[in-house]
Amino acid sequence: MKVICDRGAMVEALGLAGAVIVSRTPKPVLTCIKLVASPGALMLAATDLEVALRLTTARVEVQEAGEVLAPADRLAAIVRDSPDATLTLESEGETTHVRGQDAHFKVLGLPVGDFPALPEFSGEPEFTINAQELTRLVQQTIYATARENSRYAINGVLIEREGGKLSVVATDGHRLAVAKGECQAGKSEGEASRHSAIVPTKALNMLTRLLGTSDVAVKVKIADNRILFETESALLASNLVEGNFPPYKDVVPRDGDKRATLNTEVLSSAFRRAALLTNEESKGVRMAFSKEGLVLSSRAPEMGEAEIKVDLPGYEGEPLDIGFNPQYVLDVLKVVGSDQIQMDLRAANKPGVIRSGNNFLYVVMPVNLQ
Repeated sequence: MKVICDRGAMVEALGLAGAVIVSRTPKPVLTCIKLVASPGALMLAATDLEVALRLTTARVEVQEAGEVLAPADRLAAIVRDSPDATLTLESEGETTHVRGQDAHFKVLGLPVGDFPALPEFSGEPEFTINAQELTRLVQQTIYATARENSRYAINGVLIEREGGKLSVVATDGHRLAVAKGECQAGKSEGEASRHSAIVPTKALNMLTRLLGTSDVAVKVKIADNRILFETESALLASNLVEGNFPPYKDVVPRDGDKRATLNTEVLSSAFRRAALLTNEESKGVRMAFSKEGLVLSSRAPEMGEAEIKVDLPGYEGEPLDIGFNPQYVLDVLKVVGSDQIQMDLRAANKPGVIRSGNNFLYVVMPVNLQ
């Protein structure tokens, strides 16, 4: 293999592929990236046996086709720190040579045959979706997943499709995020078909990095306890999370008799400031709703107290004092994607609902305030 590559493109590709790799593993082959040069393109592949990524860059000049297996961290560091605009990568058995204008590195690798076989995207996709729409759905939900919970199903994100409608759902038991969007069902699926899968957060974090701000079509296929996302230049595959996702539709309150419409940025600013005087023992922010307006307040022993007033035109319902973990509210305000949100409330001990249009809702449990 001999390839002259654009250094910037290689830095980006190695960064994406390297994010799949785990640093601690008893299998040295899993710390390597597979490079495959073919006419006009260089393919990079990485896997941790749970998530696999294959991506292709055309910003190369392939002088000799071939393949090699190189340690990901060393190769990425050499390419990243090089001052050259282009670099030459050349393989000699299990060794990768990296040459710049004033440098030559010999990186020892492993036999290419030791690298695990990667999944292939074959057959009709279950559905196709715009990359920006898919990124929005993931970003509006992924922060609400559980972290190392014994209920493994809520450690992932539920992707649920019914015909051309897609719902993405995440919960950690204290909050629930539901984002809805449009997709195109595969020809063999039909508009009445339904499928669901629970996808690990690592895979979806990788997916958002991979898609970035691109506007390409993403083909999605669920088969053999695995989900695959394919674009023209990349394939991301992941094992699914086992278990049953909670019946999330049952926990969405429908009896809220108090409603407030709030400016997203104003509310975010107020919560950030109120959270400054909270701690682990006293981490709730009180929201006092009334016809006169909204007052956010917090207090913590040996720290002090905070009070922020927010205009509240058109509040519907009786006055209500309710407390929320400020981080849970700030998390959702970062991703709603609209200038205004609607809050539906019932009582101080009942969950609140934050909505943004018809395609996003967020349920959050209150906290006790002393």
